[in-house]
Amino acid sequence: MGILLVNALMMADPYGLGAVIDPGATSLDRTVEGVVQTLAVGKFYLMFSFLFGYSFTLQLASAERVGASAVPRLLRRSLGLFVLGVAHAVLLYTGDILITYAVLGLILIAARNRTPGAALRAARILYGCFSAFLLLVGLGTVLMPDAEADTELAGGLTELIAAYRGDASSVVRANLGLLPGQLLAALLMSGFVMTAFLVGLHCGKRRLLADTGTRRAQMRRIFHLGAAVGLPGSLFMAMAVSGPLGPRWSIFGTMVGTVTAPALTAAYICGMLLLMQTARGARIAAVFVPAGRMALTNYLSQSLIMALVFTGYGLALHDRLSPAVVVLGALVLYAGQLAFSRWLTARYRYAPVEWLLRTVTLARLPHERRDRPTASR
Repeated sequence: MGILLVNALMMADPYGLGAVIDPGATSLDRTVEGVVQTLAVGKFYLMFSFLFGYSFTLQLASAERVGASAVPRLLRRSLGLFVLGVAHAVLLYTGDILITYAVLGLILIAARNRTPGAALRAARILYGCFSAFLLLVGLGTVLMPDAEADTELAGGLTELIAAYRGDASSVVRANLGLLPGQLLAALLMSGFVMTAFLVGLHCGKRRLLADTGTRRAQMRRIFHLGAAVGLPGSLFMAMAVSGPLGPRWSIFGTMVGTVTAPALTAAYICGMLLLMQTARGARIAAVFVPAGRMALTNYLSQSLIMALVFTGYGLALHDRLSPAVVVLGALVLYAGQLAFSRWLTARYRYAPVEWLLRTVTLARLPHERRDRPTASR
């Protein structure tokens, strides 16, 4: 849901989330974007990345249980993710994350035999190096004279809007034109994705999510510390990008928000785990379980539906809806996905894209009877 809110605003218009200042934005528009900046931007892809690293250890264990070699499976899975990511980025949404996961997943495969301590140390080093680099870049932009970057970027927005409102071929050409910039952004963010992978690998090897009931005090500390560090950084980013601080502070604010985002992500994770240990939290979690079982199908179908709404594939409403309407529509879409996920998972073990990726990973059809764990497992 958090990823959907961010992607919806990015796909809805070229000014999404303050990438370029929208001269026609109202105070409500800026407030909505500021809330999403504060609570969602930069946090949920890290949560997804953490889960990717954690589930990697489950895949290793699964291969070991059946006596299969894990590396060929994982390499095929990375290839499957890469192909899906390229198709997603070219046809639907250039802000794809699957290509990054596929490429950095190769490093995770190479690190599969590292100890939990080594994975955590590597994560700390990566985080420290990338954080220092981004903060120095951000500080440099504050000290420079007012840049003309926004003016140059704004100059090409008319053509971009027309392309997304055109036919299918113009949409694809627009996506291809944006890909180099998106790949550069992915490269800058790769250190944080890899950090989350390694933290997930550490936690998976130690099975820290297998029994969270014994770690409540530790999770409470992480929740409070993460919120205390991450929330001010996110608020500063929102003030710089969508608020009153102005363009000079935009890049530095984004860098500060990026560097502090892992803290707020950790607070989200621990907060949700603590909530799920209560009776009410368990009932809330049960509502989301079906959607979690088909997260990849939901992620790609979100982009498909939004492309049909915002581009020339369908309604061509690019740059025609306010951020408030876009966010409301995204929440309605996610509610629909929750209902559809419950219906689909009640009838089938795998959603379509999960079935396809599993078929590629196993190099065979995932038959129900063969894949179901036995009592001894």
